[in-house]
Parts: sequence; structure tokens; C-alpha cells
Amino acid sequence: MNFEQKKAVIRRYFQYIDNRDSRILDLYTEDVELLFPKFGRHYGKEAMILFAERMTKMLNQLQHDIENLVFLDAGEKVVVEGREWGEMADGTPFPDGKVSQGLFCNIFEFRDQLISSVHIYADPDLPSLDHVRIKALALTSS
Repeated sequence: MNFEQKKAVIRRYFQYIDNRDSRILDLYTEDVELLFPKFGRHYGKEAMILFAERMTKMLNQLQHDIENLVFLDAGEKVVVEGREWGEMADGTPFPDGKVSQGLFCNIFEFRDQLISSVHIYADPDLPSLDHVRIKALALTSS
């Protein structure tokens, strides 16, 4: 599988996420690995279903800027940087543009033309409500 083919699968992955399309499961190996902050590391399509169910409960909407994704060919891995936005279940939009910027980085691995691993590096505090850590890390006192 060449780099362009991997990029096409990854774009489809984000389209399926944005549309809450269950066909995303067809993109994964049976033993797919998922790593996400606050969810941990889990394996298999059942873990992907559980993760999607939990995210769906938290979010009314999630969109990715698929046209402007940045792809890096890292040999066996593909690194993707991008931007996301949406709305929490309570109607709060994100990102706030102050603390939360809506940026993420995913690392994908492939086997037999399917995604065998996805590590998602993003701040799960999408609406910037983790005031303790925000205050501790802020450069200003505001």
C-alpha cells in the first residue's frame, strides 16, 4: 500500500467520523489498536464501537478540516495533523480559540490495506473546562 492510498483511506476515516457512518469499521483490522487520552489503549472493533458510543454521547457534532490535513510519511506509520470543531452535547461550541485551538495529531498504522492502529493525540477538554490545569499553565493571570 503506497502513501497516496493510505492518505485516501485516512481521508475516508475522517469523513466517516464526521458523518457518524458505521462503515468506518470496514477500514479497521479485527485487532485494531486505539489510543486516546482519558480512554486509554484498547484493541479490537468492539473497543472502537465503545469509543464511538462514548464520543457520540459527549458530542452533538464533530467536523474535521479534511481538505487541509497535513500528512507525513513515517515509513510504517502515517502522521496526520489537522483541525477539528463542533458542539458538545450541552450545545457548547468548540474550540474556544483561546485555550482550545481544535488541533489534533493522529498516527496511523496499516496492515493488509486496513488501519491496524490509530493513536489520537488531542486534548479531550474540547470546551476548555479544565480550569485547574488551564490556570496552572496560563502565561497570564486572566
